[in-house]
Amino acid sequence: MFKTLIVVDNEDDVIIDPSLNVVTFETYLAEYPKLNEPKTRLINLCDTGHYLSRGYYCSLLAEARQHRVLPSVSTVNDLRELSGEANTAMTFPHGQVLPELPEDDATLSVLVYFGWTEDEALRRLARQLFEKYPAPLLQLEIQREGGMPRLTLRRYAYAQLSDAERTRFLERLTSFTERAWRTGSARRRATRWDMAILVDPEEAYPPSNREAISRFVKAAGKVGIHAELLTVAQASHIGQFDALFIRETTAIDHHTYRLARRAEQEGLVVIDDPTSILRCCNKVFLHDAFSYNKVPAPRTEVITSCSDAAIDTIESQFDFPVVLKMPEGSFSKGVFKVKDRQELQNKLAESFKESALMLAQEFLYTDFDWRIGVLNGRAIYACRYHMARNHWQIYNHDASRRNASGGFETLPTFEVPKAVLDAALRAANMIGKGLYGVDIKQKDNHVYVIEVNDNPSIDHGVEDHYLGNELYMLIMQEFASRLEKRGR
Repeated sequence: MFKTLIVVDNEDDVIIDPSLNVVTFETYLAEYPKLNEPKTRLINLCDTGHYLSRGYYCSLLAEARQHRVLPSVSTVNDLRELSGEANTAMTFPHGQVLPELPEDDATLSVLVYFGWTEDEALRRLARQLFEKYPAPLLQLEIQREGGMPRLTLRRYAYAQLSDAERTRFLERLTSFTERAWRTGSARRRATRWDMAILVDPEEAYPPSNREAISRFVKAAGKVGIHAELLTVAQASHIGQFDALFIRETTAIDHHTYRLARRAEQEGLVVIDDPTSILRCCNKVFLHDAFSYNKVPAPRTEVITSCSDAAIDTIESQFDFPVVLKMPEGSFSKGVFKVKDRQELQNKLAESFKESALMLAQEFLYTDFDWRIGVLNGRAIYACRYHMARNHWQIYNHDASRRNASGGFETLPTFEVPKAVLDAALRAANMIGKGLYGVDIKQKDNHVYVIEVNDNPSIDHGVEDHYLGNELYMLIMQEFASRLEKRGR
């Protein structure tokens, strides 16, 4: 039996109904997850209109805390992409009668509450849209242009509802929480085994160098996959492929995530899959998931403001220097070391212009970071990356290209200390079954997981230094195995 939790932006939005368990975002952030809590499903009514908003973080943290959430982060991002744009791919169900509109260019606008709408003629369409974009509130607009229907779907916030609409919403909310949640399943397809490898020839620090990409292509051919390189400009027909392998640096508010999401919906086998991108690319998710799953990690606090009280709290819990982290960033970008209170306050004020949350973390200096490559729950390579010259990170983006990163050592996984390997596998399994690079610091007898990367660096001459071509074969064989399970 699931416990249902409803999260709203602030106290002004609290739903007065003793039968519903309603909390604000601040309460959910501070007080959950709770010890020995039952299985929890969460309805996120916070405004998700802006990337990195509270509503976005509510769904993200719910997934980290293993709460079943509506809408999911994937749905939030899908709706953000749709917002304000006509989506001609949204066709009417077979037999659906186009509603009467007074004239061309007139617009019919209806609200969809948990897949239900007041307009009885449109309820079948509302259910179809909810299955594809499961969210508590959607706004559906229908226009007639030259006699043809034009449909637009947008997210809609609870705070935008009128009093009458809130009453109607409460009725549907009560009804929805009394039954099981069901969402639609992605369409599957079965064609030839063709793989698209997404690359960006202009990227300064791509996840794989040219020789590594060439070896991936050769390894794919040996397991029955025809692989070809693709840029995002060539990816409009991604549905013609059977698999997508992303070898371009990923981000959530980025074409890499959008393409991974579209490819997954088309039924392709995808690495990096969009769920892994969502989870790995946001350090707030990783921190919350590490805490919930007891993965060893540096002491970290989520920061919501740059007020004097917030600064006092950080100073009481950490010694300077303190590490500040933007929720998103790769290759050490968005990570800052601050030496005193003034620098801390300045950097937070600057960062909060971009994100609703920041992370403060204890500073742990080590001569090197471990990187453990994990594929489908199995460690496949291990490296020690040394700090860049005269720098505290393995990447120094202010240095010349020659000194931008430190040296490396590649080892067989059986030579990795057991504590390091165990922590890496625990952290990776928390994300999924994809291809990950787990970064770990080892200090004295303790290990600390720093982050999990969804598209780890695999360069010829570095990560493949021990296994050679076998590393590429392992990854392509995983694709082949998943394609076999998917069916021809």
